[in-house]
Amino acid sequence: MLNHYPLWKYILLILIVMLGLLYALPNFYGEDPAVQISGAHSIVTDYTTLVKVRDILEKTDCENKSITLNNGIILVKFKNTDIQMRACKILMDILGDKYIISLQLKPATPKWLDTCGAKPIKLGLDLRGGVHFLIQVDLDTVLNKLQDFIIESLRYDMHQKNITDYIIHKIDKTPGTIEISFLDFNTCSQASKYLLNHHHDLVFSNIKKKSLKVVITTNCIKEARKYAVEQNINILRNRVNQLGVAEPLIQQLGDDLIIVELPGLQDTTRAKDILGATATLEFRLVNPNIDISTDSNNIIPNDSEVKYTRDGQPIVLYKYIILTGSQIIESTISQDELQRPQINISLNKSGANNISNFTQYNIGQSIATLFVEYKNTGKKDANGKKILIKQEEVINVATIQSRLHNRFRITGINSRNEAIKLALLLRSGTLLTPIYIVEERTLGPTLGIENITKGLQACLCSLIASIVFMIVWYRKFGIIAIIALFINLLLIVGIMSLIPGATLTMPGIAGIVLTLAIAIDANVLINERIKEELKNGRSIQQAIEKGYQNAFSSIVDANFTNLITTVILYVVGTGSMKGFAITAVIGITTSMFTSIIGTRAIVNLIYGGKNITRLSI
Repeated sequence: MLNHYPLWKYILLILIVMLGLLYALPNFYGEDPAVQISGAHSIVTDYTTLVKVRDILEKTDCENKSITLNNGIILVKFKNTDIQMRACKILMDILGDKYIISLQLKPATPKWLDTCGAKPIKLGLDLRGGVHFLIQVDLDTVLNKLQDFIIESLRYDMHQKNITDYIIHKIDKTPGTIEISFLDFNTCSQASKYLLNHHHDLVFSNIKKKSLKVVITTNCIKEARKYAVEQNINILRNRVNQLGVAEPLIQQLGDDLIIVELPGLQDTTRAKDILGATATLEFRLVNPNIDISTDSNNIIPNDSEVKYTRDGQPIVLYKYIILTGSQIIESTISQDELQRPQINISLNKSGANNISNFTQYNIGQSIATLFVEYKNTGKKDANGKKILIKQEEVINVATIQSRLHNRFRITGINSRNEAIKLALLLRSGTLLTPIYIVEERTLGPTLGIENITKGLQACLCSLIASIVFMIVWYRKFGIIAIIALFINLLLIVGIMSLIPGATLTMPGIAGIVLTLAIAIDANVLINERIKEELKNGRSIQQAIEKGYQNAFSSIVDANFTNLITTVILYVVGTGSMKGFAITAVIGITTSMFTSIIGTRAIVNLIYGGKNITRLSI
């Protein structure tokens, strides 16, 4: 029988349309202006804080839609931005600097939709408003760290040949170059031959009879800097996740700049506090042979250096770093036997092997936990870059009593808030090199609302024009095409809401408008084919069948070439081009489905298997 679909096909189509409607629904509820409250310094937000906030809002007639506490963060939603701004000001005046209070936009999706996993489309910064940061990566520190690593590696290799620090006179470094001075020429020659065979990425040369010059190759420096920037981007992405911001934009700009955009966040305070933090930990062995606290005239060997505790007491540590914060994969806070805050550490495989092998042969020795942080001095160098100062302090010294594995704990932390912040940074990853924010902008949602309104107006105008044309020119078949067009739009919105990484931007709205035009074009092609078959003398049922068959290949070919173009645009494009490409790819795919299968199902339902004498087309 011509133009007939089995029942299961109709059921499948209805299910697809219903799913599209379900996941598109959250986009019609919009967003609620909200105020987010979290503790600062040693303050912890709990249920008592929630009750206090609720009482303040009730007394000041700041009506709220909901107030929740989750993971130590209080979120209050309001009906409009006027109440939000007034509530924020009141809370800041009453709570003071004990709490970090920020303005946010949160989805107003009902709970029943949220339970189904239906969430609204993630909007980009141009539509939603939010915070924009331009972050500079301090690549000079990368070179310093690379040189320190190479020095320790060279020293270790020379120890294997019994060339100890007592034979080495001194080690100096300048940018890209290391100079090792020995006590005699034979030792210098022996070290040069041995190191040359073990370090192919370095250039060795004898500048003096007793000195060896080591030059780091340009490729080695380039790779180290590239790796540092890439790792910093990954770590920043992990830190942004701690802020609870949906679909942030984090991408590299040039060699040493990173762009971070946080849609929906209206206050930079908490974002700056987390993103700009450069704290990390280093675990080093205490040098037991030198006690500088009793004799300040002791000579510090090349393999050691003096660090200080929080009380100002000097401690001599070996320069060799046993473990760094970058090898920590999990960190949680708890309390020790004296109810003092401590951090429970879990290490990755590399870190676990390092600490296990080291502690196995150093039981009874003392190991120090060194807290390292880079602070902005507020000054700039000759090139206009901000000058950072490295601050270090020993927060804990413990005796190795047994072989450690992938879990242990850190004590000696001043307050619970400091433990929370340090645990968060260690959990999200410690930066390989310092960063500092060179530009920050807070974008209000007003422009985004205007863009959305104009974008929707453009969609509406194009839809009205298409509806008028299709109904006037193709009559009932035009109405069928318009129904398919609305289903197509519904599916685009539903799929965009489902895809985790999809973010709608202004170019994305342009992509939706374009795909609506493509969908109409396919229906025009089908209808013209049917009219052509009718003119050739075919029966109505045959004309419908042949019309869809003959148009099928043309529609697939045209859409397939468009699909290839948009995929390439997504692969090679960045930012706004990717946003356009995503919606275009989704729209092209759904338009093929609705134009060929969707309209055919409706036509079959109306005309299939019936004795029709006249076709409204």
